[in-house]
Order: sequence, then C-alpha cells, then structure tokens
Amino acid sequence: LEEAAFQLQQIFRIDISIALNILGVESMRAGHCRVAFTCFKLAADRGYSKAQFNVGLCYEHGRGTEKDLEKAGWYYCQAASSHHPMAQYHYARHLLQHGPGSLRHRQHKALALLEQAAGAGVTEAQAYLGVFYMRGLQPQEKRGLKYLLQAANSGDAQSRYHVGVCYEQGLGVQQNLAEALRHYRQSAAAGNRQARERLQA
Repeated sequence: LEEAAFQLQQIFRIDISIALNILGVESMRAGHCRVAFTCFKLAADRGYSKAQFNVGLCYEHGRGTEKDLEKAGWYYCQAASSHHPMAQYHYARHLLQHGPGSLRHRQHKALALLEQAAGAGVTEAQAYLGVFYMRGLQPQEKRGLKYLLQAANSGDAQSRYHVGVCYEQGLGVQQNLAEALRHYRQSAAAGNRQARERLQA
C-alpha cells in the first residue's frame, strides 16, 4: 500500500507539472507572459525538465520576468541534467559565452552537451558543432562536415551553404565543384543569401 501511495503521489506530481507547463505555453501564446512565467516556474520547481527549459528561456529573453542570464543558465543546467536536448544546446551555448571557470573546461563540458543534443536531432546543435569543428583551433574537417550534413538534411539552409563550401574547397571531402553547386542551389532555393551570391560569383 505504501508503494502504491508513493506511485500515486509521483503520478499526481508529474501530471500537475505537465498541466502547469501546458498552461504556461498557452498563456505565452496569448501574450500573457507574466502568467506564463509563473506557471513555468511552479512546474520547474517541481523538477519538470520541459518547464525548467521554459523558465530558462524566460530569463534569457526577459519574457514575463527580468532578464537574468545567470538564472537562465541555472535552469538550462537543471533541464540539461534530465537529458532535455534543447536545454543541453542552450546550456552549452551559455557555458561558452557566460559560464564560470576556465575556457578549456567550459569548452569541454559544452562540447559534450552539444554532442548529446546533436545526437538527439537538435538541428541548431548539429550546425553549431559543424562550424565549430571546421573553424576551431584544431580543425576536424571530416567531423565538422558530418554535423553540417546532418543539419543540412534537417533543413538548415546555412549548413547546406557550408556543405557547399566544403565541396568547393575540399574541406573534409574530396573537392567536387558539381556537388558544391548542387548544395549552393539547394541552399539558395531555401532562401540563403550567401548561397545566392556564391552562385552568381
């Protein structure tokens, strides 16, 4: 009976958190940012990762509350530790831009989070890693191209443009101008200005 009561409490706690988070999303859509933030915060403080991520967004962008990057980072960290992929991406970006400690340590931790987010299909993380590995202090072009292709195949026009650059310049792949043109055309068709300019050049 004790176990059953405990399970019911857990279900009730989770259901309340889900309901509060949904109410927060609907309030945000209706333009009631303060109400949304309050709902997100109540659910986040119950340990619900989706709400923790939403509280992080509110603090990062000053929606429904004062802008506070330190608090945004804290909530992103909480959600990321529960394997929330978008929170992993946002916390990684936070670590690289605002985090405490040495750059090397922050970069190592951020890369691990970005790899997890990219593996979960977060296009932004794939694109970020692609560019990072291409332009880092110690470029890993094949690895960078792998992530750029993942992001491009998820519909990211900027990553598609970068894949074209890789084929044009032979970065991480054998130089192939026909393949570069194909990627530039796809990127341009998706509205990428750099790709249009490259095709004209």
